Amino acid sequence: MSSIVRIRLWSNDINNLNYVVSQIVDIAKKAGVRVKGPVPLPVKRLIVSVPRLPHGEGSKVWDKWEMRIHKRLIDIEANEHVIRQIMRVRVPENVYIEIEIKRR
Repeated sequence: MSSIVRIRLWSNDINNLNYVVSQIVDIAKKAGVRVKGPVPLPVKRLIVSVPRLPHGEGSKVWDKWEMRIHKRLIDIEANEHVIRQIMRVRVPENVYIEIEIKRR
């Protein structure tokens, strides 16, 4: 019975996210295992509106701050050698990874 490794990645910096994704896909392709992805998932937008200082008697002016969270999904055939190499990939601080092993 074969297994699949599902890797979920997310970050607010798309360049770092794409860099890590490309490293993972390159490792899997060099090892010759099947890869599905990277699948871009919908971007989550967090918006915070804050009144601009000074806010006295005049009209209110607001600053809007936005943070975007980009997500990717990769499915790789489970192979011990490939998983060990993926665990050694240098991941920047703002990129988060979740690895899940599924049975077919």
